[in-house]
Amino acid sequence: MIILAAGMPRAGSGWHYNLVHDLVLAAGGQDARAIRRRFLLRPFLTEVNCNIRTLRPRRLAPVLVPSMLGNTFAIKTHAGPSPMALRLIRTNRMRVTYIYRDPRAALLSAFEYGQRSRSAGRKNAFARLETMDQAIDFIKIYLLIWKQWMKVEDIHSLRYEDLLANYDAEADRLARFLKADPASKAAKEAIEFYRSEKAGAEPPSGAERVRSERGVAGYKGQHFQVGEAERFRQVLAADQLKLANEAFGSYLTDMGYQV
Repeated sequence: MIILAAGMPRAGSGWHYNLVHDLVLAAGGQDARAIRRRFLLRPFLTEVNCNIRTLRPRRLAPVLVPSMLGNTFAIKTHAGPSPMALRLIRTNRMRVTYIYRDPRAALLSAFEYGQRSRSAGRKNAFARLETMDQAIDFIKIYLLIWKQWMKVEDIHSLRYEDLLANYDAEADRLARFLKADPASKAAKEAIEFYRSEKAGAEPPSGAERVRSERGVAGYKGQHFQVGEAERFRQVLAADQLKLANEAFGSYLTDMGYQV
């Protein structure tokens, strides 16, 4: 089975993926990075988090091969469901967990990350977000994708804010969805390691050093930065917040957020 950790950008998706990955291991699955090496999938599963990007057949079909040979492993995407992915879900060949965040918080995070990227001379999807309008249009794309995933039956969904505030309960719920026993030693170790309060702390002895496409990226899970659920209310100017509220409209209430 393929375990797909999907989510909005800037919604703790890397944190979510690492937790999912290690809970899959706790449930008896395989290390996705080892699967990538063994089956020569680096062109299809990129970066440290094995990001498949799109779920179109040309990328999904090669990744399906190790699954068909009996391997269960976790991959990541920000993309929406494709017809092929939906078929895999219906036939129990793919299990999906989706994380999302208040779009106004994701907006601010994307905009600020873009500013840092430009200052450092880095090129990425966020570096082109030079205005608030551009950032709003960027997040709107992922709200449409959120809506698509929410229509899919039998997926697990969680909010970034809930994982941050109610970590133990949400991690327990996630573990059970992934068929991992939350009380097992391996699951408890994974859940404890990715606790947000430990972000920035020294990794435990024996923690795996991981390598990104550009070089050593640090220790597994250590890239998580503790977020503040509603920091956008203090940082965004009144006119910017009004613009975001109007742009995101009914999505806010549908996702369970207060205007």
